[in-house]
Amino acid sequence: MLAAMAVLIGGLGFFKFKQIQTAVQAGGFQPPPEAVTTIVAKQEKWASTMNVIGTMEAVQGVTVSADLPGTVAKINFDSGKAVHAGDVLVELDTRQERAQLAALEAQRDLSRLNFARSQQLAKEGVISRMDYDRSTAEQKQTEANVAEVRATIERKTIRAPFSGILGIRKVNLGQYLAGGNPIVVLQAVDPIYVNVGVPQQLASQVRVGGQLRLTSEELKGQFFTGRITAMDSVVDETTRNLQVQATLSNPRGKLRPGMFVQVDLTLGNERQVIALPASAISYAPYGDSVFIVTDLKDPKGQPYRGVRQQFVKLQGSRGDQVAVISGVNAGEEIVTSGVFKLRNGAAVQVNNKVKPGNNPAPKPEDS
Repeated sequence: MLAAMAVLIGGLGFFKFKQIQTAVQAGGFQPPPEAVTTIVAKQEKWASTMNVIGTMEAVQGVTVSADLPGTVAKINFDSGKAVHAGDVLVELDTRQERAQLAALEAQRDLSRLNFARSQQLAKEGVISRMDYDRSTAEQKQTEANVAEVRATIERKTIRAPFSGILGIRKVNLGQYLAGGNPIVVLQAVDPIYVNVGVPQQLASQVRVGGQLRLTSEELKGQFFTGRITAMDSVVDETTRNLQVQATLSNPRGKLRPGMFVQVDLTLGNERQVIALPASAISYAPYGDSVFIVTDLKDPKGQPYRGVRQQFVKLQGSRGDQVAVISGVNAGEEIVTSGVFKLRNGAAVQVNNKVKPGNNPAPKPEDS
């Protein structure tokens, strides 16, 4: 019985194998066409861009510190707040200086009276010219002494040198500060600088006034634009890069000094590219490719609409579009959606009722 069952199963398997083999040879297992969307490739002029890493830097940045030694008497700011130029940040104890100022002002007033008397007596010839000159010198000296103490008091009133955003406070009320001790960091962040390094072989294509666009991983979907305002006069001997600085507006303070950002730097020359939707690209470790719709023939010689896989070279992106610089010719019909389910030679059915985005400047930009 077992032998009979084995023979029966073997016979059924052989019969099924021959049936499948015959069907394959006859083309009976041709898969149905895949529904895809397409676009006709056309050439466009794109400004040449280069992707580099940049570092944000404040237009003005300083660590506010004590000019003279003293004890902190008042703190007039909060950490992280915005201040204007001239705002008082910290006042040191000036009681001793004010007492000295009162004494010196009294001496000054007396010197002024003596000088006025000496001037009148000199006119009348009662005192000598030497006594008059001595009175004049004493009056000027007392004026200078008063001005010196006033300057000392003013230097112990620490003000914001420019408008900006404060950092974290580094002093406490009643703390003794030596000359030069830090109080708080002050940064002017609107506008703000971004510094990038450009390889020396591309430095000739960078111009003052050129545009750039940047974003950061921490600010996904948000882009900032600016213009190149300065270029370094020397190339760094270690990296062989030329330092380029651009200025951009930062009204909400989202860009902070020290941040790393991704920068798209516009170079001087325009280039011819094929602009395709990003969904048309099949990304793979061995190379990026697209599928081109063309007329093919099956094993029986019957024509059908299918796709041919073509490897391409990409360079830059803009909105929903990716720039193809080689591998695709203008006029070719490119699959824009459904590439993940295609293979070389697969049959397709084009349905362009709904197409993926292909806008160079979508709103919002990360759509």
